[in-house]
Amino acid sequence: MTAQPLHGSPDDPAEILRALPEQWHEQFLSEYHSALEAAHEVWRFQQLREVLHIWHLRAVAYSNPAFEEAAQAVRENRTDEFVPADHVLPGWADRQ
Repeated sequence: MTAQPLHGSPDDPAEILRALPEQWHEQFLSEYHSALEAAHEVWRFQQLREVLHIWHLRAVAYSNPAFEEAAQAVRENRTDEFVPADHVLPGWADRQ
């Protein structure tokens, strides 16, 4: 499956699934169904929204053709190939 750009609501599970590379479908559906079940409790509805938002962001990242190469650079600590978060996100170092 070729990743497609997201249309409509970015947190729509159908849109996320459509954009997400197939290798991630099972994990997404598992987490989505768990969060959906939890959302039957009104006080846990936010959990569903958070799962959908995180998976939307993952779909954008994972569908980028350069993602796997960049992830490998991070795993191998090839810092010359990426910009550390603390260099571009103010206060990032204070969050750790």
